[in-house]
Amino acid sequence: MKSFKQKLVVFLVVLTGAFISRADGFEIVKHHTFYGADKPSKDSVIKILAIGNSFSEDAIEYYLQGLAKAGGYKVIIGNLYIGGAPLDLHWKNAQNNADAYEYRKTGVDGKKVRSSKVSIAKALADENWNYISFQQASPKSGMFDSFKEPLPPLFEYVKGKATNPKVKYIWHQTWAYAQNSTHNGFANYNKDQTRMYEAIANASSKVKTLVPIDIVVPAGTAIQNARTKLGDVLCRDGYHLELNVGRYIASCAWYETIFKQNVVGNAYKPEKVSGADALTAQQAAHKAVKKPFKVSKVK
Repeated sequence: MKSFKQKLVVFLVVLTGAFISRADGFEIVKHHTFYGADKPSKDSVIKILAIGNSFSEDAIEYYLQGLAKAGGYKVIIGNLYIGGAPLDLHWKNAQNNADAYEYRKTGVDGKKVRSSKVSIAKALADENWNYISFQQASPKSGMFDSFKEPLPPLFEYVKGKATNPKVKYIWHQTWAYAQNSTHNGFANYNKDQTRMYEAIANASSKVKTLVPIDIVVPAGTAIQNARTKLGDVLCRDGYHLELNVGRYIASCAWYETIFKQNVVGNAYKPEKVSGADALTAQQAAHKAVKKPFKVSKVK
C-alpha cells in the first residue's frame, strides 16, 4: 500500500506539472520530460516570411497554404522576392534599407497581393512573424564559405527588427539542379547532380555553427528523395521546380517541418498532380524531415 501511495503522489506531481499555454501563435507544452517543446497552434494565425528569391517562390507561394489549411491551420505567407538573390545581396539591401523587393503576401483567404519597392525592414514590421527563413542563391547553396560573411550580420539585422520575441528562424535548404541543367552555376559542382546535392546537404547541416537557426527545411533532400522514384523530371528548366509535383514536394517539406505533423495522408494536392505522385511527394518530404541531410529511397 505504501508503494501505491508513493506512486500516486509521483503521478499527481507530474500531472500538475504539465500544462499548455498559447502565445504568439504557438502552443507550448511543458512537461518534466517534454519541457519547452512547441508546435504551431490551430487557434492562431501562423505567419511565415521568406527572405528569398525564385526558389522560395517555388517552395512556399503555391501549395504550402493548401497543405496548411487541410491540416487545420490558418496561415499568412510572405516572400521577399528578388530573382536569384544571394545572401550578400540581402545583407547589402538590409544595410541600405533598400526598397528592392517584390513582396508577395498570401493572406488567410488564399489571395496573393504583390507590392513593389519594399524593404526587408518594412516586411518585417508588416506582421508579427512566427517564422522567418533565410537561404543562399542556388549556385552557391552548397558552398558553405559563401555563407560565412553575409549570413551572421543579416541574421542579427533581422533578429533586431523582428517583432515577435518567440519567432523561429529557418534555413531553407534548396535543391540540386537537373542532371542536364545548363545553368552556369552548375559548374561549381562539376555539373554533377549528386555532388551538388551532397554539397548542399553538408552546407545546410553546418548553418547552425554560424547563426542560431531553429529549423532546417530539407526541401533539397525531399526533391532528391523523390527523384529516386519519379526520376529526374522535377525541374522545369534545369533548376526551377516543375510547376506541379516539383513545387508540391518542396511545400510538403515546409509543411511537415513547421507544423510537426506527418504530411503523409494530407488531403490537399494540386489539381494536376495524380494521387500516386502526391503520395510519392508526401513520402519523399516525410523521409527528408526524418533524415534532412541524406537521401532516402522512396519505394
